[in-house]
Amino acid sequence: MTLVLCTAFSGAPARDEPTSTRPPNVVLILTDDLDTTDLQRFPNIWNLLVQQGAVFSRFFATNPWCCPSRSSILRSQYMHSHQVESNRPPTGGFPKFRALEDSTVGTWMRSAGYRTGLLGKYLNKYPLGASRRYIPPGWDRWAVPVTRLYQEYGYALNDDGEIVQHGYEPEDYLEDVLSREADEFVSSSDGRPFFLYLAPVAPHQPANHAERHAAAFADEVAPRTPSFDQQDMSAEPSWLREKPPLSPKTVRRIDELHRDRLRAMLGVDDMVGALVAALERSGQLDDTYIFFTSDNGFHLGQHRLHPGKTTPFEEDIRVPLVVRGPGVAPGSTIDRLCSTVDLAPTFAELGGTAPPPFAEGRSLVPLLRGDGDVPWRDAVLVEFFQPPYAPYAAPSYSVLRTERYSYVEYGTGERQLYDLAADPYELRNIAATADPFLVGTFSARLALLRNCSGATCRMADANSRSLLRSVPR
Repeated sequence: MTLVLCTAFSGAPARDEPTSTRPPNVVLILTDDLDTTDLQRFPNIWNLLVQQGAVFSRFFATNPWCCPSRSSILRSQYMHSHQVESNRPPTGGFPKFRALEDSTVGTWMRSAGYRTGLLGKYLNKYPLGASRRYIPPGWDRWAVPVTRLYQEYGYALNDDGEIVQHGYEPEDYLEDVLSREADEFVSSSDGRPFFLYLAPVAPHQPANHAERHAAAFADEVAPRTPSFDQQDMSAEPSWLREKPPLSPKTVRRIDELHRDRLRAMLGVDDMVGALVAALERSGQLDDTYIFFTSDNGFHLGQHRLHPGKTTPFEEDIRVPLVVRGPGVAPGSTIDRLCSTVDLAPTFAELGGTAPPPFAEGRSLVPLLRGDGDVPWRDAVLVEFFQPPYAPYAAPSYSVLRTERYSYVEYGTGERQLYDLAADPYELRNIAATADPFLVGTFSARLALLRNCSGATCRMADANSRSLLRSVPR
């Protein structure tokens, strides 16, 4: 499902910049597998974040899979640089990322004088290969599940080095536990600004929800977009052409999962409401930036695909980003091409520090403060590696996403090209019929981005703006 998040309110005044000389607090709320759904369904997210902040309408994950994407968030590197390629060893997961933990957004912010906390999901397979009491560098406060991560009940939590077992009572629901921990974290003070990385598991499958939300969305069905159970797949790569139409049983499962995902998100909505209330009670709301986003998107029947992620389609690679805080115009929309690789440099700039030279993203701070003339990129990179243990996933690929086009190259040699201005649901792959010069240009740009490193990525993503916006076919 890919719906408009909000409408721009032209001329909306920005919030006042913080008057204190102390750097602002920063909160990242990172959901798991949330696509660009209609956030108006969730009253706290809508009223306290969307209407009080800025929506990024073109925000993308560097990789549509949990662990590679979260590695990019923690390090501001694309997958080809951090090389965490999947969710478990030997190609990915926590054991692969562990060698990189000496320099993450947590260590940067702590070195900048921030009190830091990570509450919720860290990386897939944590703490495999380490003690269950292990806490990575950079985090003053740590509360992360070490068992039954996606079950929401009956899990064990590494709570600052103490293993705490949670059961099956309503108060054990993971999102509520994390919410209480977050409220306590932002309400306590030692004189330092804080950086909170708050990572609920919702709405990841199986999308378990709190008992109080069991009756919500009873009549909902998954959006029947034009790409739902797509009819004509003849121009698609072989891994898609072989997909059969969705069976009635599969469609029923899709609708059930859609309802459960919405219910699970109500727990996150409650979390947002409680967090904003805690910030307001402690007098810190006006000096706090809140970022709300997801590690990747999710598809529900589009292009004949069973529920999941990992594909290059918009449902999987485009994710919500909403930001409220000092200097951010309430009810505004930012339409520049941005990526999860930009989050850590943004937090660093807000904290008055600079990311290491290996960082590959751009700080979003100028955009948040309304600087429409700042030089910016005209393309973002998305990468995916298919590990041997996941034959169900799409073949390895790279995506060049511009304002108008989505261009995909697979390791198989196959390609996709969609003109999103004319075909927003990606129903017509025009890679075989488009102007060869256009395809060659995109391929060359994609190669530059796939091979970039550090600062060179901010040159590779910023070429040929006029060429990429209007190309003859």
